[in-house]
Amino acid sequence: MPKMGPEEANIAIDVEYDNYRDSDDDDRMTYTSGQSLASSVTRYRYENGRRYHAYRDGSYYAPNDDRYSTYETIVHHLWLLTLDDKLFLAPIENPEMILDVGTGTGLWAVDMADYFPGAEIIGTDLSPTQTTTAPPNIRFEVDDASSEWTYPSSSFDYVHIRGLTGCIRDWPALYRQALKHLKPGAWFEHAEFSVETNASPTSTAHADQLYSAFSASIINLGEEKTGMTFRTLEMMKDMMEEAGFVDVVERKFVWPIGPWPKDQRLKDMGRWGERNWADGLEGWVLALYTRVLG
Repeated sequence: MPKMGPEEANIAIDVEYDNYRDSDDDDRMTYTSGQSLASSVTRYRYENGRRYHAYRDGSYYAPNDDRYSTYETIVHHLWLLTLDDKLFLAPIENPEMILDVGTGTGLWAVDMADYFPGAEIIGTDLSPTQTTTAPPNIRFEVDDASSEWTYPSSSFDYVHIRGLTGCIRDWPALYRQALKHLKPGAWFEHAEFSVETNASPTSTAHADQLYSAFSASIINLGEEKTGMTFRTLEMMKDMMEEAGFVDVVERKFVWPIGPWPKDQRLKDMGRWGERNWADGLEGWVLALYTRVLG
């Protein structure tokens, strides 16, 4: 593999497509691990050999099939490597209620349920595709994070978001909802990644040109077409503070692409970073490029 520079990962603590269907109905669905859902939320869209969510069809670009579930396992491991096997950086102790927004397959939420067996964990997502071996103190809900949250105010000791860049039209509104539903003195943590690498846009190396072209196309697509920015990482700290969060702490990390670093830890992260791109790229672009760019 060519020597590629790192992309950035960031943590701050304290598309709409043409066929998007909005609804004022409270059609959120709660279910337990292993429960069968005979509902419109499981009438998935099948497109270009991949499967996509049915609830709020078209509002999220990534597939929800088995291939993407495997990919989410890779990303979860990459975040664990990044944080030295920690699930969170916020100084939380003995939480009673935890909310994981955009839980995906629920890997992080399940690990948190094991870590805090006395806490109640809620994981929300557009797809009911979470693991069937969840602990008893976790429940999943089919819900849209961009809709009005129906939980009572001041419900949670900790709210967690990870990897939703390009998925949210109004981040300030989402942050305000998170703040509203946190208990006084509770914590909010948002871990995010950048779609840009440090590959030089003027480089003549073929790999550099590919990475630069990809980053530019995705960023322009979010800014000009879907209205869901892929520059979340650059703005999240300021947007949190504008929403009312205080004592916001920002940590920045690098994700090498390929095992080129000399440092053994970064070399290991680079191997998983390479897998992240190799296994994830099709799912990142297929719906966006075909539905939006034609």
